[in-house]
Amino acid sequence: MVPQSKTRPPASDPAAGAPAVRKVVVGEEYAGQRLDNFLLRLVKGVPKSHVYRVVRSGEVRVNGGRSTAEYRLAVGDQLRIPPMRLPQPDAKPVAPAQMPAILYEDEHLLVVDKPSGVAAHGGSGVAHGVIERVRSARPEQAFLELGHRLDRETSGVMMLAKTRRCLVGLHAQMREGRVEKRYYAMVIGDWVNDRQHVRFALAKRTTAGGERRVFVDAAAGADAHTIIHLRARLNGFSLVEAELKTGRTHQIRVHLTHLGFPLLGDDKYGDFDINRRAAKGEFGARLGRMFLHAFRVRLEHPVTGIPITIESPLAADCAAWLEARDPDGSARSRYTGDD
Repeated sequence: MVPQSKTRPPASDPAAGAPAVRKVVVGEEYAGQRLDNFLLRLVKGVPKSHVYRVVRSGEVRVNGGRSTAEYRLAVGDQLRIPPMRLPQPDAKPVAPAQMPAILYEDEHLLVVDKPSGVAAHGGSGVAHGVIERVRSARPEQAFLELGHRLDRETSGVMMLAKTRRCLVGLHAQMREGRVEKRYYAMVIGDWVNDRQHVRFALAKRTTAGGERRVFVDAAAGADAHTIIHLRARLNGFSLVEAELKTGRTHQIRVHLTHLGFPLLGDDKYGDFDINRRAAKGEFGARLGRMFLHAFRVRLEHPVTGIPITIESPLAADCAAWLEARDPDGSARSRYTGDD
């Protein structure tokens, strides 16, 4: 018997345990996207420096030739992408396949009801957020990106784009201020005016402890504009509706705190003693979260142009606290409707 020679499978063979060279044809949903952004999305988790290195070295090929990171992809472009393996110690846990309640969906746009306590996306100590969970729940979806962000403790309407055309259109509307976003917020104190414009410039800073915070800063801050509508006074608390005219980080929270009306449950800018007492149930039902809920978004559909309104009912824990504070709804009934 002639002994059989032992040969090692080629590195490009998936059976060998090594990642293979990928051949990708660009579809319509990625037309116009920069090559570097396309690659970073495709090999999520691989260090940016490595991605840029393989582009500069010519290992990434577009239609058979070298390219630059700034190249804008076109429909039908053929990409050759070399293996880019993640180091094992840096491997991230797979996000659970958890689809939040769906408020609206078509072929371009997906709108979900984000729960409180879940980040919009992974990073900064968070393994995964809403976008990673939805991607795990929809593995067949080729394109899925966040249309905008909500703070981790904020619940309610969150828009995701299923096509690049939708994402570009959505971002354009938000830059132009054509997306109406409204939030329910419970503040500590008796709010005075039925309708009030709040304009304080906001700046981000890092505290001595390394925590990112936002501050009112008239000299160095970016313009920020919120309209506050009173909905109910509840004996030391007030239910208000916040309408965002700009979209700065922590805008509603910092504007309200600066005016002396911190959000109930806000663990960054709020009244920590009142928050502790609310979590123990001293004001009615227990509330262990920030009372801020994105309840409505109005916009023109980013692709069809048809006006749409998407709403989320007040989160159950916030609704329970509000009902315990105003059991017959008499306070709320005096301040209902749109302004």
